[in-house]
Amino acid sequence: MNIVVLVKLVPDLVEELTIDPGGTSLDMTWLRLIINEFDDHSVEQGLLLKERGGGQLTVVTPAVEGIDDVLYTAAAKGADRLIKIQGDFQGWVNNHALARASMDIIKDLQPDLILTGVQAHNDLDGALGPLLAECMQMPYIGYISGVTLDGGKSKVKKEYPGGLIAEMEVALPAVLGIQAAEQPPRYVAVSKIRQAMKTSTIEEKSAPELNSLGGPTVDRMFQPEAAVRASMITGDVNEVAMKLVDIFKELGVL
Repeated sequence: MNIVVLVKLVPDLVEELTIDPGGTSLDMTWLRLIINEFDDHSVEQGLLLKERGGGQLTVVTPAVEGIDDVLYTAAAKGADRLIKIQGDFQGWVNNHALARASMDIIKDLQPDLILTGVQAHNDLDGALGPLLAECMQMPYIGYISGVTLDGGKSKVKKEYPGGLIAEMEVALPAVLGIQAAEQPPRYVAVSKIRQAMKTSTIEEKSAPELNSLGGPTVDRMFQPEAAVRASMITGDVNEVAMKLVDIFKELGVL
């Protein structure tokens, strides 16, 4: 089984976020990036599938500052192949552009299964998984919390609101958006990561010129502006009721 996991880095929300002088994006100068939480679960799910059924696990990611540590960590956990996509990824890149940039590289890997996080907290134009599936003309199922492989098919558990779980079957190759791996992402010791740095190789693949067509255009980005937009209505029940009626009449509701 040939499994490919596409991961990306996102801003660490523990850090203070600042807006660049242009006012249309975050200031990336001192911004700390970490692996998207759902992508981390995708890596774990890929490792579990490999351990159960054998095969090869490849982790693919855009080349940004700090990504080597993420790739070597994946290798220390058990990933077989590490690929870094070279391109203009240093600023904010929408998911339309990222899907197109990674499509041909992933196609060359001839994957049976592609895993990616179901979403990321910096997504402005939809999740990466379905966009990649559209580019590659593959079926997509998202919000997955369990995967089993059976020949040329995959059985998945898809989560719905209210605690409902659906079991679905999809023909391979396919793209799955992982919400939660079947177990939490495993811990790996720093010593193993350092060992992976000596024994693992990060391959570099060139991406075509980024095409962000279909993504949003940000005209302005700003911090929420504090304002007084609520007033407390005091008095007994009758007084409060009469004041509410007056407010509704003023607004044209009554």
